[in-house]
This record gives sequence, C-alpha cells and structure tokens, in this order.
Amino acid sequence: MSRPLIVGFGGTTRPGSSGERMVAAVLAATAELGAQTTLFGGAALAALPHFAPENPDRTPEQREFVEAVRAADGLVIGSPGYHGGVSGLVKNAIDLLEDLRSDARVYFDGRAVGLVVTAAGWQAGGVTLSALRGIVHAMRGWPTPLGIAVNTVAQKPFDAEGRLVDADIAAQVKAQAEQVMRLAR
Repeated sequence: MSRPLIVGFGGTTRPGSSGERMVAAVLAATAELGAQTTLFGGAALAALPHFAPENPDRTPEQREFVEAVRAADGLVIGSPGYHGGVSGLVKNAIDLLEDLRSDARVYFDGRAVGLVVTAAGWQAGGVTLSALRGIVHAMRGWPTPLGIAVNTVAQKPFDAEGRLVDADIAAQVKAQAEQVMRLAR
C-alpha cells in the first residue's frame, strides 16, 4: 500500500506559533509511522481570501489547499482558543472546504481528524476543542478519541529552538498520530 497522506492545517499569523508547532509535531509523528505529510501553517492560511460561497472562482492558494485536503487520507487541524472559539483564520480555511460538498467522499468523509488546540487557559482550550469536534462531525469526519488541548500559560511544550520538550504532551502527540494513522491505513 502507498503511504497515507496526512494533511495538517492551523496556527496563527504569528510565525512559529505554538498551534502551528503542535500541528507540525503531530504530522512529524505520523511521518515516523510512514505517512506523507503536508502542512498549511498560519502564513498559508493567512494567504487564503475570505470564503465567499457565491463566488466559485478560487486563487491558486485556495485550489492548492482544497486539493490537498481532497487527496488526504487523514487530517490534523489546530486552532488557537480565542475567547473559547475557533480562530477566524482556521474557520475560513474550514469554510473553504465547502468545495468538497459534491465529491464522492464528501467533506471529511471516512477520514480520521486529529484536533489540537492551544490557548492561554484551560477553559478556552476545552471549549474550542469541543467546537472543533462539532465541526468535524458536521463535516462527516471522525475526530480521534484523543484531542489535544495545551494551556500555553501553565504548560511550556516547546524549548527556545521550537523542539517539543514536554513529555506528557509528546505522549499525547504520539497517541493522536497513531489514531489518525490507524484509520488512514
């Protein structure tokens, strides 16, 4: 069998955001398990124009993103927990996936979706993770049993060089990667 394609997207407009790093960490763990991976980080998401359902024209960046998700065997979505909700940057990317509505495999159908939230508090992390789970269900995807919520005030997952150093979070990343890969295969 060919290597499964796992596509991740998330982060903020801030280069090297903790959310983008968390999505990248899960993707790296799936790569260790044999996946091909593609990451659309904060800068890529920021380049996507606002989704306008009445306008079917797409920029090259929008087409690239939609085609990658269309081809994906599994997904990893990360969002900061802004005021207990999914960020506009991430939600805009999700809304663009309305272009998958007429596919044979509609939206996220049959795909495992790992979810990662970073927030400056536990409440925002939990509420945002729950919101993402609802979105994935609505889009016919299967959120992995393990969702990861990182409190960036209480936890310091990365060192100054951006390496994942928190052993508990690293264990969650590994477990989520295994769950995404189990269905992707």
